Amino acid sequence: MADQSIPQTRTPEKAVNDGVSESAPKEGLSRRRLLGTAGATGLVLGAAGGAVGYAARPAEATPLTSLGAEEVMFHGKHQPGILQGLQARGHLVAFDLAAGAGRKGAAALLRRWSETARRLMAGEAMASDDTDVARDAGPSSLTITFGFGHSFFARTGLEKQRPVALDPLPDFSSDRLDKARSNGDLWVQIGADDALVAFHALRAIQKDAGGTAKVRWQMNGFNRSPGATAHPMTARNLMGQIDGTRNPKPTESDFDRRIFVPSSGDPAWMANGSYAVVRRIRMLLDDWEQLSVKAQEQVIGRRKADGAPLTGGSETTAMDLEKTDAKGDLVVPLNAHARITRPDQNGGAAMLRRPWSFHDGIDTDGVPDAGLLFVCWQADPLRGFVPVQRKLDRGDALSRYIRHESSGLFAVPGGAAEGEYVGQGLLEG
Repeated sequence: MADQSIPQTRTPEKAVNDGVSESAPKEGLSRRRLLGTAGATGLVLGAAGGAVGYAARPAEATPLTSLGAEEVMFHGKHQPGILQGLQARGHLVAFDLAAGAGRKGAAALLRRWSETARRLMAGEAMASDDTDVARDAGPSSLTITFGFGHSFFARTGLEKQRPVALDPLPDFSSDRLDKARSNGDLWVQIGADDALVAFHALRAIQKDAGGTAKVRWQMNGFNRSPGATAHPMTARNLMGQIDGTRNPKPTESDFDRRIFVPSSGDPAWMANGSYAVVRRIRMLLDDWEQLSVKAQEQVIGRRKADGAPLTGGSETTAMDLEKTDAKGDLVVPLNAHARITRPDQNGGAAMLRRPWSFHDGIDTDGVPDAGLLFVCWQADPLRGFVPVQRKLDRGDALSRYIRHESSGLFAVPGGAAEGEYVGQGLLEG
């Protein structure tokens, strides 16, 4: 295929050999050039461990591993940060445009942001005023993704270009939403396999905003680091449950139709884009951890140890929804989370879940402020997230152990072509 659904990731060897263009700033060493220095001293690809080292150190120091050398391409059919696997560190941040910024200011900002994202994802420093936080690091699979909220279109005079799919989400009975930490004109998702690389990108994006936009809210997340387990598996959340078993896969014939707006879609500027639903879901861990493992498994409908359905088999074994035990009771309870969220129980509704865990300390009452930064992707939230959440709202056994505390819906346009910036079709169309 000429267009690839999955953004390309450069191999460590290619990242090392690409070097730096002659147009790059000559003062100091860029992170990309430092990565090349690591290759000159002998790049060591760790098979199972994470050897830590920096290219700026003496030659006898351990060089960068493949973890730091992985590079995701900024330009492509889809924006980065959707199809890549879960990343170890992440930041979600929403901005509101400053009064008077308008369409012109927004266009200039997206142009700056796109260029910064391209440079940082390639392992280079910012074009100017770099903080040097990630000076001695490789790209570390950095991804930066941009989206537009419902309010963005009124602020820029582009109401006629606002997609119907971006209409506000309905209210749900389980919502306890903090409006100050919900929605926003602009949304940025940052992910990387190194905490400093992710933080460096966050600071760069915030600095680029200048007087054009101010931060509305920001959240920090994490996942298991690559190589932390010798048994790769679907990720676990802070409840200890394997989370995301039934995620749709790019190899499925209807994947693109479910997750991405078609190239002939409406509006035209959303071609090859997707819609992101973002929810901060607090986990009531003290209550959850008082349950026995068996009780937890009844709530979820899967074994905690390996994610297999309670009806038997392995994680990927089809769940037998009709199976009963010796007493005639359903093995997977009617209100089990895994039963309710199945696409075949929701008219085929599907979404690509790509979440982050969070822990923001201990509340004054002594309980952890922790849970899931739920991010899901779909071609239309009214046929993806909404029907599933409505059904969960009516009787999910898990609902008594979680609380939805913030929410956002964002239109994420397709990837930018070479020489273009994200959202250019909207802002200059």
